[in-house]
Amino acid sequence: MTIDQLSQLRSHRPVRRRWPLVVAAVLVPALVAAAVIWVTRTRGSAAQTARDYLAAWQRRDYPAMRRLVADPPADFERWHRNVEAGLKLTRVAAELRETGEGRARFHATLSGRGPDLAYDGRLRLVERDREWKVAWSPAAIHPELAPGRRLTLVTAREEAVPVLAADGTRIDTPGTPGSIQQIVASLKARHGDRLTVPGVSRIVLSEGDRAVRTLAERAAARREPFRTTLDLRHHRAGAAALERTRKPAALVAMRASTGEVLAVVNNRGGFDRALMGKYPPGSTFKVVTASALVAAGMRPGQIVRCPAEQNIGGFTFHNAHFHDFGSLPFRDAFAHSCNTTFGAQAVARLGARRLAKVAGDFGFGVPIDPGVPAVRADFPAPKDDTDLASASIGQGRVLASPLNMAGVAAAIAGGVWRSPRLVPAGLVPTQERALEPAVVEALRELMPAVVSEGTAHAVRFPPGTAGKTGTAEYGSGEEPPTHSWFIGYRGDLAFAVVVEGGGEGAAVAAPIAAGFLARLS
Repeated sequence: MTIDQLSQLRSHRPVRRRWPLVVAAVLVPALVAAAVIWVTRTRGSAAQTARDYLAAWQRRDYPAMRRLVADPPADFERWHRNVEAGLKLTRVAAELRETGEGRARFHATLSGRGPDLAYDGRLRLVERDREWKVAWSPAAIHPELAPGRRLTLVTAREEAVPVLAADGTRIDTPGTPGSIQQIVASLKARHGDRLTVPGVSRIVLSEGDRAVRTLAERAAARREPFRTTLDLRHHRAGAAALERTRKPAALVAMRASTGEVLAVVNNRGGFDRALMGKYPPGSTFKVVTASALVAAGMRPGQIVRCPAEQNIGGFTFHNAHFHDFGSLPFRDAFAHSCNTTFGAQAVARLGARRLAKVAGDFGFGVPIDPGVPAVRADFPAPKDDTDLASASIGQGRVLASPLNMAGVAAAIAGGVWRSPRLVPAGLVPTQERALEPAVVEALRELMPAVVSEGTAHAVRFPPGTAGKTGTAEYGSGEEPPTHSWFIGYRGDLAFAVVVEGGGEGAAVAAPIAAGFLARLS
């Protein structure tokens, strides 16, 4: 190849360019700058930090709050706990309103046992270790908090809610009769939260021993007076009637159609025998046994035997004063309170299970809650015929209070056994057990006969009174002492009287019951 041909070949080769080196020189510094920006950029946002902090406060999650604080002080959590205790805090509501220039504005409401403390607060936010943090001080809790200051709930002394009788008369005063004071004391023990209300309450900002200012205030709570079912007219009549005896005695009266307790009277202070006393009810329980016998087919006019004595299950039962009434209508056996008739008929016609069922219909074995402490009536399952015969006349292991037995009389008067109630409706559970119409009809024939011609015929009762005497043995010996009972009703008013160790029901309790009714006539 000639020199001219070589020259011509070189002139046609592409020229090698140097520009990639120039681009690289420009790109490297740009990438380095981007890396620096990524490394120094702060994660998250001030608004999100503020939002997380307030959410943790609402949960009262103080460890979570602490993690969002720049350089949290050692007493960070103690500050919040002190506010929580000082205000009896139950709830924190905190809402973020706006953020900007390292600050966040929020609205908070602190709720507790006192007034709500509502206010606007601020959080200061700073960048720390590539994160937004809260620059905390006590002012983050409340704008006026600072070292040496505290928030405190101050509540005036609780005020008593007036306790009233049914007619609106106040009965929680020193001049109230002793039996009613017993009831009021029991009401205060049982319903204390309803019978007291907080006085004026304030949230106070204090510094040392000095109150700086009141931040929130709530007026004293208002609550309607606590109205009981007690009727002072019935109470006074019962208290006057019990003056007939110097022995421990009690009287309970109730409205048969509702179960409302109208009077609870004890003639001696201390033990509330009207509601808490448990006594063998004696022949007053024959109202229950007679109801069971009628339900089993016995008719008031049916002829039965009433010998002076009757051996039942190997034990000899006898009538009061060993009276022998021979053969007579069941109505008269009830009126004369024939123990031998009822014991024998209970074994022959009823049996333990049937009598227990009917006793339950009259509230025996049923828990009662009139609004104050009261015992239930007991009817343990009879073990044999002797035990059943004893139970049928209200002896053996059968026990009841005057309140329980007033409920038995009320069941006949109203046709339904209703659990007694002494407090406003709705505060205690109520129970009702309807009696068989035939039972109610029969007992409304049997119980008046006790007053007109039976064991209580010598007592001057107001017209329309029906009842049952009871002479309940207790203790031991050939002639054991007896409690004196009378239960009954007149119209819608049912009642029971017991005199401890008083003797025969017709001689002691019945005249007290008659005196009670006479004072209401």
